[in-house]
Amino acid sequence: MTKQSMTALLEQMTLEEKIFQLMQLTPNFLSEDDANLTGPLAWMGVTENMVNNAGSVLSAVGAKETIALQKKYMENSRLGIPLLLMADIIHGYRTIFPVTLAIGSTWDLELAEKSAAIAAKESAVTGIHVTFAPMVDLVRDPRWGRVMESTGEDPYLNSEYARAFVRGFQGDDLAGDMDRVAACVKHFAAYGAAEGGRDYNTVNMSERQLRESYLPAYKAALDEGCEMVMTAFNTVDGIPATGNKWLMRNLLRDEWGFDGMLISDWGAVGEMIPHGVAADGKEAALKAIEAGVDMEMMTSHYANHLKELVEAGEVDVKLIDESVLRILKLKDKLGLFENPYRAASEEREKEVLLSPDHRAAAREIAAKSFVLLKNEQQALPLRSGQKLALIGPFAESGDILGPWSIWGKQEETVQLHAGLSAHKAADIVAVAKGSDIDTVTEEQLQEAVAAASQADVIVLALGESSEMSGEAGSRGDIRLPEAQLELIRKLKPLGKPIVVVLFNGRPLDLHGVIEEADALLEVWFPGTEGGNAIADVLFGDVNPSGRLTMSFPYSVGQVPVYYNNYNTGRPLTPQNANERYVSKYLDMPNAPLLPFGYGLSYTSFSYSEATLSTDVMNAGDTLRVSVDVTNSGASAGEEVVQLYVRDLAGEVVLPLKELKGFRKLAIQPGETRTVTFEITEEQLRYYHADLQLKSDAGEFHVFVGPNSRDAEAKSFRLTK
Repeated sequence: MTKQSMTALLEQMTLEEKIFQLMQLTPNFLSEDDANLTGPLAWMGVTENMVNNAGSVLSAVGAKETIALQKKYMENSRLGIPLLLMADIIHGYRTIFPVTLAIGSTWDLELAEKSAAIAAKESAVTGIHVTFAPMVDLVRDPRWGRVMESTGEDPYLNSEYARAFVRGFQGDDLAGDMDRVAACVKHFAAYGAAEGGRDYNTVNMSERQLRESYLPAYKAALDEGCEMVMTAFNTVDGIPATGNKWLMRNLLRDEWGFDGMLISDWGAVGEMIPHGVAADGKEAALKAIEAGVDMEMMTSHYANHLKELVEAGEVDVKLIDESVLRILKLKDKLGLFENPYRAASEEREKEVLLSPDHRAAAREIAAKSFVLLKNEQQALPLRSGQKLALIGPFAESGDILGPWSIWGKQEETVQLHAGLSAHKAADIVAVAKGSDIDTVTEEQLQEAVAAASQADVIVLALGESSEMSGEAGSRGDIRLPEAQLELIRKLKPLGKPIVVVLFNGRPLDLHGVIEEADALLEVWFPGTEGGNAIADVLFGDVNPSGRLTMSFPYSVGQVPVYYNNYNTGRPLTPQNANERYVSKYLDMPNAPLLPFGYGLSYTSFSYSEATLSTDVMNAGDTLRVSVDVTNSGASAGEEVVQLYVRDLAGEVVLPLKELKGFRKLAIQPGETRTVTFEITEEQLRYYHADLQLKSDAGEFHVFVGPNSRDAEAKSFRLTK
């Protein structure tokens, strides 16, 4: 349909029909169960007429349900306007990939795009039209449970992943490609900066910091063509995002030119009341529509109050018209007016969901997301002939999909014991739980010791349950539970090599684990093929190549701790480490335990000294930075070569290092690869005190290395 036909359709709609299009409900509201009339419908003040004209449904399950919902809806639609079906497809639909933080740790944009494309295909065939992803919130506080949905602490890397995920979900032809879904970037804005790492909490920062660090990834997703934006639960400059006119109209609409659909997060319009910026639902509806929120998720303040506000002259009907038109345009772009069922198919659903190809991709991506954090005495890879004891609460657990694996099934998941047992080199002589996630008995400990005594190597599977991270999964103490630390302490005196396999959704304080382990493999929540992927890495079929995209703190007392921090007027240096009056802790180091970009391999890599094409760069020129990387070990491996830049003197304080580029290279033993990065003046710009984005003439340092910590500086000067 054309824009003119959309406008013509809008003109045929009554005011009530327009307002109800701005409502999103869950499928139970559209069920034929009369109990809804005295249950959920009554509780929210929702009438049958509202339900019959609601613009969208959230989280319908399977093609059978989505087809039935759409059929019933279309039968009641006076103007033949189809229903828009949305869901949280975060890191897989039925084939579950590693959590997003783990996908970030691959440092592989093609794999990220592939995971999103498969998730889109599986969800599209069930009848879903829109996914609430990617989540691109920059995160510096691992106490926040939703770090598992993010790709980490760096604005550049998050932006690159945002683009990759949008490409994967939407493809090149959203209208014509039935295997794609519309993407919705979230949470706008700065949700990842919640104070104290406590979910839904206050966010408070300067506009300059917001623009410098937190906004780039949202903008990158929109530049890639992302169709939708979701509001955040938090405040921005003292105003909840869902009612923040500056954020949504001035910045998102006017400055960035976004004319797509804007949806609130679950109940966020109503949450302006407890936030204290709206006295009641009527005022909440007024503030949200004025801010430009097109669709209200799971509260009914628009439906109950907008008509009254229009009739009283407090809301211009043009605000409602522009929101409805955006919703209609998205439905049209998805081809729903011609085919309201789009790709939904019960028959094809059986072929697509959890197909062999999808499982193979999940296995590959999981293996490449694992980060080897420690490997002493060549404890890994495991060797054929070694007798293994598999111990720990995750030895046989299916709880390895992660918090947002809504449609994944544990019974379809390859847990660790099954994955190891299927490997030809495995000789598992004993299996013991050893402890539960957060409790342990003496009997469990004795069983673990007995199992370990039979083996040459202890494979110890530890971690967080999925309920310990994700939304509303904030933790003040980010160590492993004491029960699991007690298990390690019990096994250590046996003198057997201990290989820890760590399942979790956030960076942890690893004290009590990393000192006791001979090897430590971070596997996150690895998804459907987790057990097979772990076996691939433990036995050396896949050389670990993951690198951290969030720093692991030495202690929660450092948090927030991140690599791209500012200097102070009294910085801690190796030369003044014994001085008191410098910026430091008395009881712990300033630096994280494990830095951004860190990860080990079964081989080793050496770097030559970086060379610059010039040490004086004119504003219109391109500076080339080259380095030779040699695989100096005995096995093939992949290295992530990272480029960082520092502006030594700015108008405002600037980070000590900023990631500006990376390359992931497969290198054979003895082979040397030359990596050349290009730096332009545009990459050296930053937000000045007046919020102008520009660069300054002056001296810069450039770093090339395997992580944010281990890289030597080279200098160049920018001239204007």
